[in-house]
Amino acid sequence: MTTVRLPLFPLNTVLFPGLVLPLNVFEARYRALMRDLLDSLPEDPEADEPCQFVVVAIRDGHEVAPSEPGMPDDAGRPDAGPMTGFGDDPARSLHAVGCIADAATIREREDGGYEVLATGTTRVRLHSIDTSGPYLTAEAEPLPEDPGDEAGALAEGVLRAFRSYQKRLAGARELTLTADADLPDEPAVVSYLVAAATVLDVPTRQRLLQAPDTASRLRDELALLRRETAVIRHLPSLPAAELTRSPTSLN
Repeated sequence: MTTVRLPLFPLNTVLFPGLVLPLNVFEARYRALMRDLLDSLPEDPEADEPCQFVVVAIRDGHEVAPSEPGMPDDAGRPDAGPMTGFGDDPARSLHAVGCIADAATIREREDGGYEVLATGTTRVRLHSIDTSGPYLTAEAEPLPEDPGDEAGALAEGVLRAFRSYQKRLAGARELTLTADADLPDEPAVVSYLVAAATVLDVPTRQRLLQAPDTASRLRDELALLRRETAVIRHLPSLPAAELTRSPTSLN
C-alpha cells in the first residue's frame, strides 16, 4: 500500500477529480497551510512542482455541527485551531474518502488571506490524521479508478438522462437552454462531471465519490437523474432557490 502525507482542507462540499474549486482562505489554520505550500515550492520557476492538499467533506451530525447542517463549530473564527469544530477525533467528523486538490493559483491578499484556484486530481482514502501541527494532515492512499462492467454503455445512458434533467431543470427555473454544450464521452470523466453538476446533497455526492468503480457510480447516477427529473416534471413551479439550496462551505 502506497500512501502520501498531505494537508487536509475540510469543507462542506465534495471535490471530484477534474473539477475546479475556488477557495477564499481566511482562517489562521488554512492561511498557515497555504504559506507552507508556497514555501515548499522550488526556487526554479521552471520546476513543475504541484501544490497539493486533500479536500475532504465534513460529516453532518450534532457533534460536528450543533447549529447548522455541515457547519463545524466555531469554524468561522479566524483564530480557529487545527481541531476546532471537529471534536476530539477528527476522523469521526470527516469522511474517509477525499480528493487531492492541485492548487494552480495561490494569491495572497492584503488582509493576509488567500485566493486559491485548485483542481481535483485523485481520490484518496484517509488512513490516519495528525493533529499536532497548525492544521490537520493525513496519511492518504490514492485510489485507482476501476472502470467496472459496461461503463461505456452506462455513460451514454447517463449523458442522455443528464440532458433530459438539464432541460427539465431549466424549465422549472423558467430559463431557456442554449445549444447543448459538448459533453465528454470518457466514462470516468462523465461520472464525475454529472456528480458535480447535478443538484445533490453532500451525503449523496460523497457516496458517488467513493463508489467502488466507474460503472457503479454511473448506475447510481442514472437512477438519481431519472428520479430527480421525475420530481421536477411534477413540480414545474418549484422555485429555483429550492432546487439549488445547499449548505454554504466556509474554510
